[in-house]
Amino acid sequence: MIVHLFSDLPERLAPGSVLETDRGDLEVASSKPHQGQYIVKFVGTNDRNGSEALRSVVLRAEPIDVEGVLWVHELIGCTVTSTRGEQFGSVRAVEQNPASDLLVTSTKHLVPLAFIVEHEPNVAIVVDVPEGFLEL
Repeated sequence: MIVHLFSDLPERLAPGSVLETDRGDLEVASSKPHQGQYIVKFVGTNDRNGSEALRSVVLRAEPIDVEGVLWVHELIGCTVTSTRGEQFGSVRAVEQNPASDLLVTSTKHLVPLAFIVEHEPNVAIVVDVPEGFLEL
């Protein structure tokens, strides 16, 4: 089956990996990159009909702890404070942007992720922004 991988970690689809679905867990038997996607065979899915039965199934996996990587699910809800003590509310969303993804805060500030200097997952973020940069 063709899988669209929404992760920077291709090892998510390594043989033996187990992915969760609403229909139960699926174990990866094999996978290979193909035109920006992956062709994946799951254990117990031996023919085209088995693959077709999985069409549109959402695959999920447990977070992988990678040193120095910020994960969206650990940013949402965090309070955002500058190194000077300015408060920018809490993170409501993370918006993609070519220069740097942006934290969208409850106070409607857009804070580039590049400015994050400290992060306590699911609790708080400290940003070092130029003075006046985030004035509304």
